[in-house]
Amino acid sequence: MIVYTDPQGSLEWLAARRGVITGSRFKDCRDYNQPTAAEKKAGETRGKPSKTLLAYAMDVARERVGGIAPSKFVTHAMRAGTEEEPPARIAYEAETGHLVEEAGFITTDDRLFGCSVDGFVGADGVIEIKTMVSSDTLFRAVVQGDISEYIDQINGEMWLLGRKWVDLVLWAPDLEPLGKHLTIRRVVRDEAAIQALEDDLMTFARLVAQFEKELRKEAA
Repeated sequence: MIVYTDPQGSLEWLAARRGVITGSRFKDCRDYNQPTAAEKKAGETRGKPSKTLLAYAMDVARERVGGIAPSKFVTHAMRAGTEEEPPARIAYEAETGHLVEEAGFITTDDRLFGCSVDGFVGADGVIEIKTMVSSDTLFRAVVQGDISEYIDQINGEMWLLGRKWVDLVLWAPDLEPLGKHLTIRRVVRDEAAIQALEDDLMTFARLVAQFEKELRKEAA
């Protein structure tokens, strides 16, 4: 693994991520349309790749050729997530008694895949902090306990880093007066889920390589 410790958002951090399939987008790498009637009849369990999946594959391929994928708009939620990460980490340490070692952006040696985790806990654990900016996200993740939005990223971190568990830290600082500003959901390693994720990511990586080859040929 290669570890980059540059500050998040810096030019060096952005350069380290260029052309890498990143953990925060693993969910998009598995985004397929529902199968049509004909596809179901043929035994297919899912349809064609979605527009989201194809667009991300093209972006990664473009970056690998030396281009620059369209800039992503920095939303209020993204900004809040970056700003609230340090206090959330401190609150997690106070709540659990675990010391958290900050981590940078980490890639495989071939720079095919990478992830940015919010901290290591001992030899086996990772924390992933999500600030509950929108009320919809708060109710879905905290009240209803639905963390499916984050599960591919979490499983991807355990896959890449060989860790046994991830503590998903759901952080809602505005609810501190009520005493419910920190919710921790532990996700333990599931080899079957990780294998399914790995299979889909390798399929996505082959698609990126195909797009890269086509673009290089056109640009030559």
